[in-house]
Amino acid sequence: MPTLNDHLRADLDQLRAAGLYRALRDVASAQGPHIVVDGRAFLNFSSNDYLGLANDPVLKRAATAAIETFGVGAGSSRLVCGNLTPYTALEQRLAQFKNKEAAIVFGSGYAANIGAITALAGDGDVVILDKLDHASIIDGARQSGATVRVYQHKNLKKLEDILRQSGMFRRRLIVTETVFSMDGDLAPLAEIVALKQKYDAWLMIDEAHATGLYAKHRRGMAEAAGVEDSVDITLGTLSKALGCAGGFVVGSQTLIDYLRNRARSLIYSTALPPATVAAAAAAVEFVMSDEGHNRRDQLWRNVSLMKHGLAALGVANESRSAIIPIIIGDEAAAVDTSRNLFERGVFVPAIRFPTVPKGKARLRVTVTAAHQQQDIETFLKEFGDIAR
Repeated sequence: MPTLNDHLRADLDQLRAAGLYRALRDVASAQGPHIVVDGRAFLNFSSNDYLGLANDPVLKRAATAAIETFGVGAGSSRLVCGNLTPYTALEQRLAQFKNKEAAIVFGSGYAANIGAITALAGDGDVVILDKLDHASIIDGARQSGATVRVYQHKNLKKLEDILRQSGMFRRRLIVTETVFSMDGDLAPLAEIVALKQKYDAWLMIDEAHATGLYAKHRRGMAEAAGVEDSVDITLGTLSKALGCAGGFVVGSQTLIDYLRNRARSLIYSTALPPATVAAAAAAVEFVMSDEGHNRRDQLWRNVSLMKHGLAALGVANESRSAIIPIIIGDEAAAVDTSRNLFERGVFVPAIRFPTVPKGKARLRVTVTAAHQQQDIETFLKEFGDIAR
């Protein structure tokens, strides 16, 4: 009789045959434009550290000081005894940054989406999702017990059809990313806000890949679209442009009080380490500063350089973010392209099903403010040689 391991090995063999097997690589250096993998130096275009803050001296000093005062671990969940004072300072700073009444921090962006959606929707409600929403949004909707409806990516007509047919539900919650994590394109926020108002729905946005990068105050796409006051729930992460770890939700004081009492991924999780929280507060301060403005502008200059270089190689896309997908299509071919770049000292991941639809495998190139012009030119040369 086949054992558990026999069944698992067979499934893993199928993943390998389909080009979908995943393995971890040990990185023996800090995050940055250059990393050390398997003892070799690589040019890194895989990181969401958009502003280059993950190894910034200011953040490291904040983390070190917090360790000296508060130690390494928080000890318990925040509602037991783990709500160390750096948490309060971070949440106050996040609320100020996002121009909202209050904020609440979770252990990850995944936990924030799960906690918020399952707290706000349940039996008798409907959660309405963009087809390309992040897995954490999809999982939160499924776990909530609410009816889940999905509209084709950015298809406003389909969204309105769903809203029009949802009058029997107690609550209608629309959830969308503002910058989609695999294609780098933008949600039509102004139009979604108009529909949510027309049909008396709630709107939750995930600004994970927008926080720190868009609009005058760098708050994100809601600020850029001029709809901040019309969004009910705003989620972000501390792990991308802010260079740390964790997730957060900002909104009204009532919303935050509600999540503190109902979000299970907050209530039943040990709090983030104090060093991480203190570093995140320093990152928020940085993003709000003139230096944060300059660093953001450097990022967009680098993005423009990369996009123009790829266009010259015949690779065009609609990305309006630091996420630049190079669509390969076939899963095995995407893996081969990534491996060929790796052999040339360039680290770019192949993204495959189920992260993206079958037949849409790609290289997910991410540009940061820390990249130099020479880094981008090197990538373009190596990719161009492979693509010929």
